[in-house]
Amino acid sequence: MSITVTFIDPHGKPIEARGAAGDCLLRLGQAAGLPLEGTCEGQMACSTCHVIVAPEWFARLPAACEEEEDMLDFAAGVRRTSRLSCQITLTPELDGLVVSVPAESTDVRRM
Repeated sequence: MSITVTFIDPHGKPIEARGAAGDCLLRLGQAAGLPLEGTCEGQMACSTCHVIVAPEWFARLPAACEEEEDMLDFAAGVRRTSRLSCQITLTPELDGLVVSVPAESTDVRRM
């Protein structure tokens, strides 16, 4: 089963991506060309994969652990529904998920 995620890029443009159950949201966003650096490669040691989850989807996600909350303290443009995309695993229940990449996001791999 394909799971569709709509990313809103830093300029407000929607980008639709499809993944499979078990895929990591960070990797899906990177494959779609979004500026989600993921410096620590999903080890929760940075905040360069920060996304803002649409409010209607936020409660459907498993709660963030304390370590993720701590890393979000270092992210630019944090909102109430912020999460680290490396900590979101796609499931069939997340088909249609909408997340925004903050305008403050940069990906030094592209510089």
